[in-house]
Amino acid sequence: MRYEELQGVKIPKVGFGTWSIGGGGRADPRKDGSSLATLRSALELGYQHFDTAEAYANGHTEELLGRAIRDAQVDRSSLFLTSKVRAENLSSQGVIKACARSLRRLGTEYLDLYLIHWPNPGVPLEETFAGLNALAESGQVRHVGVSNFDRELLVRAQGASKKPLFTNQIPYSIADRSYVKNGVLDYCQSNDILVTAYSPLQQGYLRPGPELLQIAEKRSVTSHQVAIAWLCSQPRIITIPMSADPLHQRANLEAADIVLSVDEVAAIAA
Repeated sequence: MRYEELQGVKIPKVGFGTWSIGGGGRADPRKDGSSLATLRSALELGYQHFDTAEAYANGHTEELLGRAIRDAQVDRSSLFLTSKVRAENLSSQGVIKACARSLRRLGTEYLDLYLIHWPNPGVPLEETFAGLNALAESGQVRHVGVSNFDRELLVRAQGASKKPLFTNQIPYSIADRSYVKNGVLDYCQSNDILVTAYSPLQQGYLRPGPELLQIAEKRSVTSHQVAIAWLCSQPRIITIPMSADPLHQRANLEAADIVLSVDEVAAIAA
């Protein structure tokens, strides 16, 4: 597994996203059995970074992730847990209370990373970061960051945060270059802000072009593995694919170790 190192932390190039585990916008207990099996499989395969949010299944995803970690008896210190606060909870006290609920659901005393899930123009960033700064100072949150922020908001967030921003979590894949075009990717890489690419496989709907297919055939891997390897080839980029299939989970994890040539990276990028 390849890693990115930032602010004294080594974080795997490939982590595990948890959207849809335990439900969608609200909890669906009927999915608990399959959801726990998905999480246990990921833990057994050696995933270390798990990304979740209070909005996922209205907090139930966090509960299931916490339960899976306890059931697997995994050492908490070996994991990097990320969660995110809803846009409607971005007042300073709202952030602090939301974090307390996430910690309780996950069954942990701290989060490795806590993100603003979506910007809320109705709440000043300075107020939100007053809460995030307090959480970081208390040790309940070790690193802070944002998600779905454009360049202007990133600059404002940097000014409001007492700690350097750890990441901006954005949609980024071979098929989605919107945050390349708007300058966010370059800004993050130039300012030592990690980019966490979500939906790297377009939620399983990525349609590979001829370049991907040729590279995959040449290397005897899948086109989806090449798509993940392309993200991992870029500096200051990590990604969080999700799959319920243990075979796909393993393939996604192993994709981090596929080292593409300069020519292959250029061909995909073009």
